[in-house]
Amino acid sequence: MPVIFSSGLRWLWLTVTVIVVDQFSKQLAVNGLELHEAVPLLPSLNLMLAHNTGAAFSFLSSASGWQRWFFVCLAVAVSLVLMFWLRRLTAGHQLQACALALILGGALGNVWDRLTYGYVIDFIDVYYKNWHWPVFNVADSAIAVGAVLLIIDTILRPVSNHRSGAEGKDHD
Repeated sequence: MPVIFSSGLRWLWLTVTVIVVDQFSKQLAVNGLELHEAVPLLPSLNLMLAHNTGAAFSFLSSASGWQRWFFVCLAVAVSLVLMFWLRRLTAGHQLQACALALILGGALGNVWDRLTYGYVIDFIDVYYKNWHWPVFNVADSAIAVGAVLLIIDTILRPVSNHRSGAEGKDHD
């Protein structure tokens, strides 16, 4: 059986879905929103177009431009590691594979922006009263959900191994 069907690579459909939804939503935001103008959507949720030249929470956004290539190289390196990790996963690691596929899709969605525009397109503004979470996008959400799923998998996996009598061994 080909490696793609017998490994975590079978979850690449989720990676592609994240990239497509991310890029489609970003194009809708670019075509329908003005830069930095908040459009109320729900209580505590605005749509607001922003260009992020930095990383999470606009980290290094005020640097002189070198950060674009640094973040591209970093995301490509992480993506390669994630692909290798996915390839090594077996059928018993579905939650972990799903998490990695989400993170990979988010990373590649934001890399596409950096390569194409020189910044990441963000448009989701969550707030409470006068406090605003940094504006983010679908790719960022996929990365965050993937990270949470990885943590859950890490917490749950030893319990399932213990219950099956396979303490310290991974038979997957």
